[in-house]
Amino acid sequence: MTNRTPAAVPPRGDQLPAHADLNLLRTFLAVYRAGTFTAAAPLLGLSQPTVTAQIRALEQQTGRELFSRLPRGVEPTPYARELAARVAAPLDALARLEDGGAAPAPVRVAGPPELLGARVLPSLAPLVADGVELRVEQGLSEPLLDALRAGRHDLVVSTRRPRGRTLASVPLADEEYLLVAAPGWAGRTGTGGADAVCGALREVPLVACPEDMPTLRRYWRTAFGRQLTARPAVTVPDPRAVLAAVGAGAGYGLLPRALCRERLDSGRLALLHSPPEPPACALFLVRRPGTDANPDVARVHDRLVAAARAW
Repeated sequence: MTNRTPAAVPPRGDQLPAHADLNLLRTFLAVYRAGTFTAAAPLLGLSQPTVTAQIRALEQQTGRELFSRLPRGVEPTPYARELAARVAAPLDALARLEDGGAAPAPVRVAGPPELLGARVLPSLAPLVADGVELRVEQGLSEPLLDALRAGRHDLVVSTRRPRGRTLASVPLADEEYLLVAAPGWAGRTGTGGADAVCGALREVPLVACPEDMPTLRRYWRTAFGRQLTARPAVTVPDPRAVLAAVGAGAGYGLLPRALCRERLDSGRLALLHSPPEPPACALFLVRRPGTDANPDVARVHDRLVAAARAW
């Protein structure tokens, strides 16, 4: 959006725009919360051009610019932040009255499949028992973050910190990765030093996920001090498939501790290497701006942050 010469004296910071149209304010709040015009449009049941036109109309009424364009989404101006702080509570209260006091909408949570099963859903079980509804989707971090920006999720557990300023994130935990195999293979590789283990693994089939093996390559650099040269015998798209294949004796693999801990504790898998500092992947909880209208989003967010201390 571009600055415009106001047609009237702009309202002071402590005033609502005089004669502001209620529908325009609702559109403004939806864009403010969604972070993009495109994401706000389906929430409002409007087309994206209509949303753009309504924001321009409200800017003409207020004499103020409300949003600045970013490569991904829009950034609220200081005046827009003040306006959102004043209108959010009254508009949310009016929406609840119009909905007849309906229960909060389900919280839309997404993340990598192995984290959802091993970390996220067990942590949220008490909230589900208390009445919170969840709608869970799985996928890779980057596509999920794009969908979050587009308004299709409320919270994403990500292995990457989002770029830009349209999404807010907090660190959750560091997930350690372990080199494991079935006990039969472990007996053949031994439990010696890094050089001995690395040499013995040349004779063991490698089960990798994904095919380009970025985490495995990082493990070799940090734990063994050399490049990974092994060609995988099996590549799969999901760490749970690595767990199944390795557990059945197909070879060795690199897995998050949370995913393989139970089998390690029971002896069905064996740890092949114990570096002083196991390579880890940082986990982030990413929230879409504007989810304040649903109190259950805050409950899920706070529960995951608290539960991550024990992960």
